[in-house]
Amino acid sequence: MTAAQLNSHAYAEQFVPEEEAFESARRTGTELGAVPIGTGGGAALRLLAAAVGARHVIEVGTGAGTSGLWLLDGMPEDGVLTSIELEPEHAQRAKRSFAAAGVAAQRTRVITGRALDVLPRMNDASYDLVHIDADKEGYPAYVEHAIRLLRPGGVLAMDNMLWHDRVADPAARDATTVLLRDLGKQLRDDERLVPSLLPVGDGLFAAVKRHPGGRGR
Repeated sequence: MTAAQLNSHAYAEQFVPEEEAFESARRTGTELGAVPIGTGGGAALRLLAAAVGARHVIEVGTGAGTSGLWLLDGMPEDGVLTSIELEPEHAQRAKRSFAAAGVAAQRTRVITGRALDVLPRMNDASYDLVHIDADKEGYPAYVEHAIRLLRPGGVLAMDNMLWHDRVADPAARDATTVLLRDLGKQLRDDERLVPSLLPVGDGLFAAVKRHPGGRGR
């Protein structure tokens, strides 16, 4: 990548400025070891939520609430974010982040527990957007639940799908890189989805769930 391309990438990453409450949540997440989504990825999440008018959103992996704040900022005022977090301390910090940003309490539901225990209890085809940013080993199972939970026309988003620039390097063969590389290719070819891999942050995979019989070729 040339210097000009690197400059353009950095410019795009910071193009949408991060609000103070978002930045505070980012610092908290970093301190906790729950690496937050980048500013460019957060702005893309906000865009996706706004584009589909997402009123019902599920997030797997809350961290300190950075991605949740971006999602909420793109959702209508009556939209509700359900966020699933394994670590109780992270969940509590996220609740504080939401409150500090002035998010009404009824707009968020933070559930502490294993995502694979919580997701099966959610209703099919009832959500407008599902965002996944949690343990990478769980991504394949989380994705299957996400596709089930999304309404037709709903959006699936997953962070870290370039995994520190390792996914694009065929010489990188560690377990996590291989898992994410294979998952991305699998979803790229999944007839249920209209996919794209956005080169923002650490790579944001985004896909729209097709309407039944919607493949027009």
